[in-house]
Amino acid sequence: MVKEQPRPLIKRRPTLLNAESSRVITRPHIPGDRARIKKLIIRILKLSHDDVHHLLEGVFQDFSGRHRNFRGNLERNFERISENVPKRFTLTSEQRLLLGAYFTSEYSVEAAALFNPSIVPHPDQKGVDKGSLRFVMSFRATGEGHVSSIEFRGGIVDKNHDIYFDPVSHYVATPEIHTDPVYQRHHFRRKLEELGARDRVMNHLLEGLGETFTVDELELQIKDLRSTKYRLKDKQHAIDTALWLVRSNYEVIFRPDQPISERVLFPVSENESAGIEDARFVRFVDDDGSVTYYATYTAYNGFAILPQILETNDFLTFKIHTLSGSAVQNKGMALFPRKIHGRYVMLSRQDGVNSYIMFSHSLRFWNDADLLQEPVHPLEFVQVGNCGSPVETSDGWLVLFHGVGPMRKYSIWAELLDIDDPSKVIGRLDEPILTPDEHERDGYVPNVVYSCGNMIHEGTLIIPYGIADQRCRVATLSIADLLSQLNASMQT
Repeated sequence: MVKEQPRPLIKRRPTLLNAESSRVITRPHIPGDRARIKKLIIRILKLSHDDVHHLLEGVFQDFSGRHRNFRGNLERNFERISENVPKRFTLTSEQRLLLGAYFTSEYSVEAAALFNPSIVPHPDQKGVDKGSLRFVMSFRATGEGHVSSIEFRGGIVDKNHDIYFDPVSHYVATPEIHTDPVYQRHHFRRKLEELGARDRVMNHLLEGLGETFTVDELELQIKDLRSTKYRLKDKQHAIDTALWLVRSNYEVIFRPDQPISERVLFPVSENESAGIEDARFVRFVDDDGSVTYYATYTAYNGFAILPQILETNDFLTFKIHTLSGSAVQNKGMALFPRKIHGRYVMLSRQDGVNSYIMFSHSLRFWNDADLLQEPVHPLEFVQVGNCGSPVETSDGWLVLFHGVGPMRKYSIWAELLDIDDPSKVIGRLDEPILTPDEHERDGYVPNVVYSCGNMIHEGTLIIPYGIADQRCRVATLSIADLLSQLNASMQT
C-alpha cells in the first residue's frame, strides 16, 4: 500500500484574467465567388462621389478609433480584390478605401474565451528591480467559429512573488506576413519525402536550388517541372505538396511600437485555418549559451491536427515551421529547455492517453517516441498529458501534467524526471496539486484546470492556468515544499 503524501500548499492569486470582446482585429471579408465579388464592386462603383464620401466618412467615424492604422488595413484589403475591378474604371482614393471597407470585417479574437496560458521570462529585463522578473504570458484566445489564436500579456513578478500585469491595450492587431522567407532545402526535402512526393519528381523539383532558397526560386523550378514528361498526376502532387509546405512555413513581424498585449498570432496557413491551439512556450538555451524562445502548438484545419513549432528571439518576429517524422502525432508536444547529451528532448502524447518522451538530433524531425507514463491514479484513468515544458531543478526535471478522471474532471499533478535520463520518472505525487474549486467548475468546458507552461522565480513555481476553457488565473507554489514531497515519494 502506497503511503499518501500531504498535498503541497498551492496559493491561488486573486486576479482573474477574462476575455474582452471589444478587442477586435480586421480580417478580409470575401463574400462568395468571383462573380459575386464583381457584382458587389459594380454596385459600389455606381455610387455618386457624394455617396461614397458620406459612406466612407461613416465608416471612419464608427471604426477608425477601434484600430491602429485603420486606413492601411482598408487599403490592404482593397488590394486583395483589386484584380476584380473592371479596367474601364479609374478609382479615386475614397473609392478604393470604401471598396476595402466592404471587403473587411471585424473579428473579436477572444470573444468566447481566453485560456490555457504559458509563461516565460521576458527577453528584456532592463530596468527591473532586483528580485523581480519581467515575464511574457501567452494565451489561447477563441472567437467566433471557435477559431483559436495566440495572444500575449506582459507583467512583473516581484521579490514577494506578487504578480502585476501591465495595462492591456484596447487595440489588438495581426503582424505583417513575410512574403519571401528563406527555406532550408534539407528540411524541405525531408518533409516532402514524408508527405509521399515521388523521388524522381521531387528531385527534379529541387534541382538547381541552393541549400537555401526563396519562393521565387521555387516557382521557377515549378515552371520547369511543368514542362517535363513526368506523369501529370505525379507532377501536380509534387507541386501542390511543395506549395502547401511553403505556405505552412512562414514568418510574421510585429511593429516595435506595438505593446505586447496588442500582438496576436492569428491563423495564416491552410493547416491552421481553424485554429492555433495550446502553445507551449519555453526559453531554450543552446549549447553555445544563445537563447531562443520556442513554442510547440497544435494547428487545426477543421478536419485534422498537425503539431507545429514557432521560434522568436524578441516576440516581434516569429518564424513558423512544420514538424516532421513518424513521432509527430497528436497534441501536447513540449520541448525541454536545453539539450541533454547533445539531443533535443520533447514530451508528447502519441495516443491521446499516455505520456511519451522523444529524443532527436534535429529540432524539426522526430522519429522515435518512448512511453514515459500511463494513467495510474483513478483521477487520471482517462488520460494524462504534460502541462508545458519541464523545469530544471537541482533534484531533477520538474514536470506538471494533467490527469482526467470521472465526469471528465481535469486536475494538475507533479512528477520528477531524472536530470541525466529524463525517460526515468523518479518521483511523483500521489495527489494532484490543483483541482477545480467551487469557483472554477463552471464555464465553457466545466471542471477543467489546464496549464501550458510554468516557470520558477526566487524559489517559487509560478503556474498560470486556464479555468473551464474560458478564463485564467495564476497560482504559486514553494519549490522547496514541492521537491520535498517529490523526494519523499521516492522512498515510499
